[in-house]
Amino acid sequence: MKKMKITALLLVAAALNTPLAVQSQEHPNLIMTKAGVEKIRNNLGQVPLFDTSVQNIKDEVDAEIALGIDTPIPKDFSGGYTHQRHKLNFLTAQKAGALYQILQDDKYAKYIRDMLFQYEAMYKDLPVHPQERSYARGKLFWQCLNDSNWLVYMAQAYDAIYDTLTVKERDKLENNLFRPFADFISIENPQFYNRVHNHSTWGNAAVGMIALVMDDKELLDRALYGIEDDGLELGGRDNDGGFIKVAGQKAGFLANLDDPFSPDGYYTEGPYYQRYAMYPFLIFGLAMKHVKPEMEVFSHKDNVLLKGVDALLNLTDADGEFFPLNDGQKGMSYYTPALVTAVDIAYQYGEQNPQLLSIAEKQNQVLLDQSGLAVAIGLRDGKAKPFVKNSINLRDGQAGDQGGVGVLRYGNEDLTLVFKYAAQGLSHGHYDKLSFSLYEKGDEVLQDYGLARFVNIGQKGGGNYLKENKTWAKTTIAHNTLSINEQMHFSGKYEIASEHHSDLYFYDDANKNVQVVSAIESNAYPDTQMHRTMAVIKSDGFEKPFLLDIMKVKSEQKNQYDLPFYYMGQVLSDNFEYESPAVLKPLGDDNGYQHLYLEGKGKPTQSNTQFSWLGNGKYYTLTSATETADELLLTRLGANDPDFNLRRDAALMIRRKDTASTTFASVIEPHGSYSPVSELSVNSDSSIAQLTVIHDDDKYTAVAIDNVKGQKSIFILSNTDAAQNTKHKLKMNGKVYRWTGPYLYTSAL
Repeated sequence: MKKMKITALLLVAAALNTPLAVQSQEHPNLIMTKAGVEKIRNNLGQVPLFDTSVQNIKDEVDAEIALGIDTPIPKDFSGGYTHQRHKLNFLTAQKAGALYQILQDDKYAKYIRDMLFQYEAMYKDLPVHPQERSYARGKLFWQCLNDSNWLVYMAQAYDAIYDTLTVKERDKLENNLFRPFADFISIENPQFYNRVHNHSTWGNAAVGMIALVMDDKELLDRALYGIEDDGLELGGRDNDGGFIKVAGQKAGFLANLDDPFSPDGYYTEGPYYQRYAMYPFLIFGLAMKHVKPEMEVFSHKDNVLLKGVDALLNLTDADGEFFPLNDGQKGMSYYTPALVTAVDIAYQYGEQNPQLLSIAEKQNQVLLDQSGLAVAIGLRDGKAKPFVKNSINLRDGQAGDQGGVGVLRYGNEDLTLVFKYAAQGLSHGHYDKLSFSLYEKGDEVLQDYGLARFVNIGQKGGGNYLKENKTWAKTTIAHNTLSINEQMHFSGKYEIASEHHSDLYFYDDANKNVQVVSAIESNAYPDTQMHRTMAVIKSDGFEKPFLLDIMKVKSEQKNQYDLPFYYMGQVLSDNFEYESPAVLKPLGDDNGYQHLYLEGKGKPTQSNTQFSWLGNGKYYTLTSATETADELLLTRLGANDPDFNLRRDAALMIRRKDTASTTFASVIEPHGSYSPVSELSVNSDSSIAQLTVIHDDDKYTAVAIDNVKGQKSIFILSNTDAAQNTKHKLKMNGKVYRWTGPYLYTSAL
């Protein structure tokens, strides 16, 4: 049936092979090219996934055409009708442009033309958007960011039908709509346009895309290099608290390529916003490759955009969902259209990596351009290979010298550690140095909260960031890392946090059974150093790999230390006594503590504290080497949350008071399974009998792990020398241990 539909489309294309007008300048020339379109037409009916994508998009666009064009006067936040309608308009127009080029059916060109002239008629008299929340209000949308989305897509639609319009029509659109639109998001809103941020990337790409269609050099220079004299003062802030203008900061598209990306392709705002920014990065980069190849924008900074696609795919769990580092919405995955674009372009214009084809196969759709065709042909011809996600250390910072993110994977993502020791991440960063999250396959074991926002859900703050994003999600105590004296890292001040980053101590994934990442944070708290070492270990006597976590703190003064573990599941058992209050009260007054209810409070009854839970049909146990004076707090999110904006997540928190330098050592151990169908419980008990810090001084820390079978293993860390060739010697309990490199993991006889 699908083949018959495609054959019919071919007949339509053949019958309508005469454009409405002819123009000497070649169009399309942005994403689609004349040569590319010709190749697509020649392959219609022969490439299943491409044919299916054409048919699906044709059905979608035809349904919109049947409904008629609506360009309402803007009034709503994201999630409201006018917002969604204008968004759907630009998405549909871009798709209609691709269909026109492929099928040469005039109805798609007419649809775009009519829509553009409706916008032309309304734009000249359109005031600034009535919603006042944004630091840079748009006209069609409540913020210039979404206006820029519109222009990026509409530039492609205009390019697709350029030759069908008369000179008079083009002049009218360009003089009354496109140039005023480009001026508004740039010259009239430099605080949005002239900075390094995902917002500006969209703005730069929008101005650049329409500049290429119109062959406007002034606009193109503005897109690439920013506005020379923007009139902005240093120190201005956006809605998220980030700086708008920084001393010495360059602007424009090239600056947004240089600064936020590390040489490894990691984007400092985190994978959620990297996913969002990759579309304008890649689309404008590709347009420049086609129209201005001499600029070599697409290969700028040693092909960092293509590296960025690989980095993004490696920052996903086993289900393809991005790790919610910084402001990140859980559930966003490589199935998003932005990643369809990224995968297709990276395949066609990179090295045609066959592993990318397996991602495209899961996405089950391709772009309607030459890159989508190349991917679909590769799949048709059986070239796909599985995308293998190994352990990886991604550096942060323009030069790769501002910390990073370490991802340790055992097996086929049987256990995945995400360890964050990065820079602040611009205004979307969180105050969570040396934090981590843990996954078994695609299931969260210990979670990162992500953002506090219901994107495009109007009932929740207009679909925008909620105040709880600042009062909870960004705070230190909201993460699996150390909070001192109930204060946030850097006192929660962006201007301080943005000047610092954690430092990698060492990273080693050479031995698949013992993979280690270690980093140091020296600036989050005054006169205090935090050194966290995390090891994913597969050892005899354990059913599954486990995570060893050592947090060593050096401080000149006595403090209160809080180390939470945000577990995902139902509490099963513990080995300590605690009291549950009859009336729930917040744990504290500020810095995120005001949102935590104290549900239970106890103390260790032995040198080890064990806490077990069941999540997604699998068992987990946290074993910690605790001190008799420690407090064990059972907390749950939800205090001071009258609008129910926060999830009711739970944690076990280890609190250590009146202590200067100290060391926390824990093991997070996955084990066993439970089936609600067979009602069979397998291996529900921990395999750890004892976890002990057997040596701890400035030079070395050693942890012993005894399992229930009587087997002992020891992990020794060199605290001051991470060199791979340094030889070490340590005597403990009458035995001498010798090794080379920053750590030793061994079975003790």
